[in-house]
Amino acid sequence: MGRLFGTDGARGIANTELTPELAMNIGRAVAMELISDSVKHPTFLIGKDTRRSGDMLEGALIAGLCSAGADVKLLGVVPTPAVAYLIGKYKADAGIMISASHNPFEFNGIKIFSDEGFKLPDALEEQIEAIVLDHKVPYKQAEGEDIGTVETIETAVDDYVDHIVSTIDYDLRGLNLALDCSNGSSSMTAEKLFTRLGARVHMLNDNPDGVNINKDCGSTHIEGLQKYVVENFCDAGLAFDGDADRCLAVDDKGRLVDGDYIIAIIAADMKSQGKLKKDAVVGTVMTNMGFNRFCDENGMKFVSTKVGDRYVLEAMVLEGYNIGGEQSGHVIMLDYCTTGDGELTGAKLMSLINRRDAKLSSLATLMERFPQVLVNVNVSNEGKLMLHTDKVVRDEIKKVTDILGDSGRVLVRASGTEPLVRVMLEGEDIDKITEYANHIADVIKERLG
Repeated sequence: MGRLFGTDGARGIANTELTPELAMNIGRAVAMELISDSVKHPTFLIGKDTRRSGDMLEGALIAGLCSAGADVKLLGVVPTPAVAYLIGKYKADAGIMISASHNPFEFNGIKIFSDEGFKLPDALEEQIEAIVLDHKVPYKQAEGEDIGTVETIETAVDDYVDHIVSTIDYDLRGLNLALDCSNGSSSMTAEKLFTRLGARVHMLNDNPDGVNINKDCGSTHIEGLQKYVVENFCDAGLAFDGDADRCLAVDDKGRLVDGDYIIAIIAADMKSQGKLKKDAVVGTVMTNMGFNRFCDENGMKFVSTKVGDRYVLEAMVLEGYNIGGEQSGHVIMLDYCTTGDGELTGAKLMSLINRRDAKLSSLATLMERFPQVLVNVNVSNEGKLMLHTDKVVRDEIKKVTDILGDSGRVLVRASGTEPLVRVMLEGEDIDKITEYANHIADVIKERLG
């Protein structure tokens, strides 16, 4: 993880940690890295979610990019995967999404995509960091006709929705769906998309006001959607996060269908149709142990990476796999998109259940989930760095790991985007792993908080 860019871009509290000055300098630096003899005026797309600070940071990025000689095309409020897709459609040289994903509204972030729609490689991020943080070279100052220009694209939402519709081979007619937009980016796209696909939709949390993004709603607060699905006799519910690159589902009985289940259902269907490349699925160390067993029982190879969709994607591109993702609802289907896409995921899942004339509750039984407990511990930035060097913390983790043996596992990791350490335990006895998880969390809080 870099000094400026974490696992999912540069992120912090808007106007305090992620300031307009910093955003402007990131814009300058990334433009400088793309300007060359063959590309004198690189074109950048900029999208944003619904946070109040989005306009401020957008203005700062525009200033930085244009001052270095880049041109800018503004997409407005769109999902993160829309930016990644539209780079190719509009033949741009790069894209920037202003979003802090599932975080509260006071946070914001800057995600940068290459001309191929992928997140920037570590080496390029390090070069940008060297310019912004170390002042390795002076900022480029364009003059006269070399100063960049700004254009607003009015068709971004429709072009993105058209793309998702084109990937769906069986429509959603007859389905009664609840959609929780988290008062974020999907507020602009979800109703249009799922209605066009033929579903009857119930819209929840699709009235953003700049501060209500992710607040008690969306993929991080699924309870409201679960209740709504049951009370309104819906076939299923879909919950997106703030920038709509995640999707979690709720089945017809109101039960959560998380990313592991969604990937299992879609991957098994792909395999049955001969569409699962190398019969492999990519997940992370946080993927439930039940998913590993599911893959073994169904003739599929499970490939595990570090936590973070960027690492999942790297493995997929390197080895030629076409589906992977995380329990949190980041699902990447490389045949259609270069990043996690919540609405694509939801549409594919709903198309599958409609084609098979099945209930989501029945399909979700194909995998047995091991009980899993996750405890988040607030720590200082110094505490995050000391996580793997503090002897007391390490000894407690090892002690619990030895106790669980082959019947469970312990995973303790620092968040790549927040001041948190995440303590995850998995095993057959929910009471015991809950006790052990809280014990480790207490030790971490005492030592690193």
